[in-house]
Amino acid sequence: MPVSFWIAFHIGVFVVLAIDLVGFNRKAHAVTIKEASIWSIVWVLLSLSFNVLVWHLKGDAAALDFFTGYVIEYSLSVDNIFVFVLIFTYFQVRRKYQHRVLVWGILGALVMRGTMIALGVSLVQRFHWILYIFGAFLLITGVRMLVSHGEEIDLESNFVLRFCRRWMPVTPEYHGEKFIVKERGKWMLTPLALVLIVIDIMDLVFAVDSIPAVFAITQDEFIIYTSNICAILGLRSLYFVLAHVIDRFIYLKTGLAFVLGFVGLKMILANFIHIPNWVSLLIIVTTLTITIVLSMRATRGRGAAKEVLPPVSKVS
Repeated sequence: MPVSFWIAFHIGVFVVLAIDLVGFNRKAHAVTIKEASIWSIVWVLLSLSFNVLVWHLKGDAAALDFFTGYVIEYSLSVDNIFVFVLIFTYFQVRRKYQHRVLVWGILGALVMRGTMIALGVSLVQRFHWILYIFGAFLLITGVRMLVSHGEEIDLESNFVLRFCRRWMPVTPEYHGEKFIVKERGKWMLTPLALVLIVIDIMDLVFAVDSIPAVFAITQDEFIIYTSNICAILGLRSLYFVLAHVIDRFIYLKTGLAFVLGFVGLKMILANFIHIPNWVSLLIIVTTLTITIVLSMRATRGRGAAKEVLPPVSKVS
């Protein structure tokens, strides 16, 4: 794609992020399910509109690749919500500040995921056999996700968190929605900044799984990157829609494990068995639909999680 199109895409991303951060969220408040649902629909429609543009510029095959990559990234990103809930609960972040953290987190994701995708594409172009390594990695990750179902991340022993606590000046309490403050003539991070750092690092960890998965669909750098970013843009709003019921998705990790395993096998067997991308899309959507429906039916009547209050005794 021409450089001008890359520039136009990023301008569009920053414009909608500015509208989201400054216009929509001018005053910190707890995002309601109605607001989040509206924004989730907006992000999906924007992504689909962009897909139409891809179809117009690059044809049917590229449009299908984008949509399949988008579905893979969006579905795998839902797994991030489990971690976001854990992080926000651990740091006891009020809901009215969570949106700000997630919006700024996408800026870090733009840089980190863009770098990873560029590196991955470069490696595949030079060493095509690395796709088999990606496939094996995804297959192993899927199996590990399946057998480790129910395990939680131990934030208390998280290396990044321990490093920040030891080497960075952090205030013992929150200062509203601020990430840095000046106390006694010294600039210090607030606990909210720690939350942002941990969320960005965890997003990077999840990207190690999700980005290689799209290489099973296409090696087009532009399609991989844009489908990835479009999925991440919609994740923040989806978080506020699902955060209260995410604990009901008891079979979702099983479905995601199957998706990773399937994509991994597709990459490994590509030279022996050709699976059209439309078939891959059908399998992925069917798997996720079944696991979500079964989860909601099995946990019918389970209450929603309550908001936590902001004491920060665990951050000091």
